[in-house]
Amino acid sequence: MIDALHILTLIGSVAMLMYGMKVMSEGVQKMAGAKLRNVLGTMTTNRFTGLLTGSFITAAIQSSTATTVMTVSFVSAGLLTLAQAISVIMGANIGTTFTAWIMVIAGSGFDMRLVVYAAIFLAIVLIYSKKNINLGEFIMGLALMLLGLTTLKINAAEMQLDSIEGVKNFFATTSGWGYGSYLLYLVVGGLLTCCVQSSAAIMAITMTLCSSGVLPIDMGIALVMGENIGTTITSNMVAMSASTQARRAAMAHLIFNLFGVIWILCIFPFFVEFICNMVGVPWDHNNPNADLGVDKHMLTIVLAAFHTTFNVANVLILIWFVKPMERVVQLIIKDKKGGEEEESRLRFISGGLMSTSELSILEARKEIVLFGQRCQKMFGLVRELLHTEKTEDFNKLFSRIEKYESITDNMELEIANYLNKVSEGRLSAESKGAIQRMLREVSELESIGDSCFNLGRTINRRRSYANEDFTETQYEHIHNMMSLTENALDQMNKVISRAEHQYVDFNVSYNIEHEINNYRTQLKNQNMVDINNKVYDYQIGVFYIDLISECEKLGDYVINVVQATKEKRELNG
Repeated sequence: MIDALHILTLIGSVAMLMYGMKVMSEGVQKMAGAKLRNVLGTMTTNRFTGLLTGSFITAAIQSSTATTVMTVSFVSAGLLTLAQAISVIMGANIGTTFTAWIMVIAGSGFDMRLVVYAAIFLAIVLIYSKKNINLGEFIMGLALMLLGLTTLKINAAEMQLDSIEGVKNFFATTSGWGYGSYLLYLVVGGLLTCCVQSSAAIMAITMTLCSSGVLPIDMGIALVMGENIGTTITSNMVAMSASTQARRAAMAHLIFNLFGVIWILCIFPFFVEFICNMVGVPWDHNNPNADLGVDKHMLTIVLAAFHTTFNVANVLILIWFVKPMERVVQLIIKDKKGGEEEESRLRFISGGLMSTSELSILEARKEIVLFGQRCQKMFGLVRELLHTEKTEDFNKLFSRIEKYESITDNMELEIANYLNKVSEGRLSAESKGAIQRMLREVSELESIGDSCFNLGRTINRRRSYANEDFTETQYEHIHNMMSLTENALDQMNKVISRAEHQYVDFNVSYNIEHEINNYRTQLKNQNMVDINNKVYDYQIGVFYIDLISECEKLGDYVINVVQATKEKRELNG
């Protein structure tokens, strides 16, 4: 009989399974997150290496969502093409089937609790001794996942679902409608996965129901197919407010699984029979409700075998059609109109927090790179403003600079708020330090935006001063100072956008900064001499030295950004 204790145990074991997988995935990413990202960025030269890379990473971190998030971030940053991302996502679908086989092993006759409790003890020792916290978290997550699966299996046996007439009648009734039943269970699997946000949890429940003898194996397989679609709907919902490329990658994931479900449905009874015969289960599509007369654990092997065969077969078909898939998702999701409307929003982190805090840091890093590029573009507008003569053109350009200043303010606030949310998650000590440095970077970048706006306002005030203009010598000095500042910004962007393995000479930035400081001092001294000698009037001298001093101040903010990045490199050795 089913009582309240059994229901609570069922809910608790599923929750333990989901939490264990999350902790395990985060532990792996903390141990090798950067290395995995490097692998993803360098081993996707063609569709086949991309396929293998996606399979390997997903099997390692036990999260196809995490692999997809990393892939999308590289596409958004221009490090991967959409076609390469599609091949990686295909590989992720194969890698995620490894989870089902872990469940098969956990559901075997061996009492996993002996391993689980030993693993929990080892994990606690590693975590509290601080010898290897990340490894400890991985082992703890694995232990909790296996304990959840074991508890789910034991609880199902105690509930004796196969002896409850109401449960038996429900499944017998809903599984007797032929293709109507297949479609019903497919939809139910998709909806449950969307609600629970974990295909692994629904897979575990499906295996439990099948091994209890109440759910026919073909209906269980239909549920698994729905789970494949449900997990892609979740990623599409998350990507709705993200960048165009992110939404295209998520849409490619959905198309991949939809295509597989459609062609499998066309031959569904025969495909199920093929899988059962391959495993050694005597299932006949002409008599699907017959007693199979086999060990119920064999049915969980059928589900895992179907999951693997389904995804592998789908990949073998679609791997040759990556380019057409790319064109299809581009037709479905059009490019947004460019211009400043697109620049007024974040590109990489607008979809919310990623699946793990470690991956969210990667997204924020891409946004900071974009922040630096926008600051340099804003400074380019200031240089253009200096020589704009027509009043209408001047006012339009000054309005653009003013808008950019508002954009930099918003970017600082949004990135900082995002990083603060990320810092509330489970992070390694290195990642916590990275967040502090990134917060410093966005603060300094916002100050660069303020300096650019101050330069624009000074130019605007000088234009309103009708008595006289800068002399040719003053213009020459301003150009030289702005060229040095432009060089400083360019070098700063090389520093913050460099890959982790790429070497950048920080001394270049320091040398430019010293040159800017010396030039500022020289021009300030000469300015006092020229004003005393009546070369130009005092107010023009004030405007002139305000521009020079603001450029020098901007250079200070630039070197602060570089210094924050340099600290990261020194800590990494």
